[in-house]
Amino acid sequence: MLYETTIMNIRDLTIEELKVALDDLSEEKYRAKQVFEWLHKKRITSFDEATNISKNLKEKLKESFDLTFPTIYKEYISKIDETKKYLILLNDGNIIESVLMKYKYGYSLCISSQVGCNMGCAFCASTISGLKRSLSVNELLAQVYVIANHNNIKISHVVIMGSGEPLNNFDNIIKFIEIICCEEGQNISERNITISTCGIIEKIDELAKLNKSLTLALSLHAPNDEIRRKIMPVAKAYDIKSVMKSMANYFIKTNRRITFEYSLIKNVNDSRQCALELVKLFNESFKNKHIDYNVNLIPVNVVKENSFERPDTNTLKSFRSLLENNGVFVNIRRELGKDISGSCGQLRASVK
Repeated sequence: MLYETTIMNIRDLTIEELKVALDDLSEEKYRAKQVFEWLHKKRITSFDEATNISKNLKEKLKESFDLTFPTIYKEYISKIDETKKYLILLNDGNIIESVLMKYKYGYSLCISSQVGCNMGCAFCASTISGLKRSLSVNELLAQVYVIANHNNIKISHVVIMGSGEPLNNFDNIIKFIEIICCEEGQNISERNITISTCGIIEKIDELAKLNKSLTLALSLHAPNDEIRRKIMPVAKAYDIKSVMKSMANYFIKTNRRITFEYSLIKNVNDSRQCALELVKLFNESFKNKHIDYNVNLIPVNVVKENSFERPDTNTLKSFRSLLENNGVFVNIRRELGKDISGSCGQLRASVK
């Protein structure tokens, strides 16, 4: 039987909200820092693990709050690199996926923001079963905590690029960032967090107003509206020039380099003409604005439900060279976890 509760999960609370909650329980507010550190720095899974908290307070917390964690349902380990993919079982029975990647600088975790996705990008597996719901703050945090606990590691970077459109879960994502970056918690730098979006203009603008040090990545995948609308339904609501304007504004507000993700699809968006149009798009969008940006080229990954193919190596190199020769800073995304379907566009929300 699945666990069900209507009690708030205590990890959904910021440290300031926790102070108010403890005050309501007739406890001193300074206790909030102690409890918060146990929850978010030491990543406890039971109130009984909090050794410097009185038994009386523990009982109050048990009565007032939920502390359940999603659990690891299955672990996949790549045979070609050290990437690990995790299926995370949520309390309501839904499944999400997270991918742990090891780099020279430490561990980076790609997390999901929703169960499924309703963006409908033609090349992406995450959207095939549609959107079921957005994740709570606790469920966002749990992906970091459960996987860190399982591997006995410290995660230094988080990329919100798994299943879902993060900006359609805006409030929970912002609260997640506040908690995960808190000095009394994991203390991850905002500069080490990347949010990926299909281009929800009003939310990009709202994020810019917060003036955080986050990296914002746009799933571009086409140099013009005609191609983009064919593979990304969101483009029917937001034209490419308006999205680029919002991305430029994000850089101007935050002074943080912006990133563009471009999945190269054979005979769809990989031609010389597409590369030239892409150069023109950047030049026209960022003219005289001194925008710092880079482009990640990603050969499209195999998804059995569609017939998209990746271009050959020569096409990929030619596309990159054409961009580079016209002043575009570009790199080819390193593919990690390809053999465990852990690469870009391959994450799903369920287990067959």
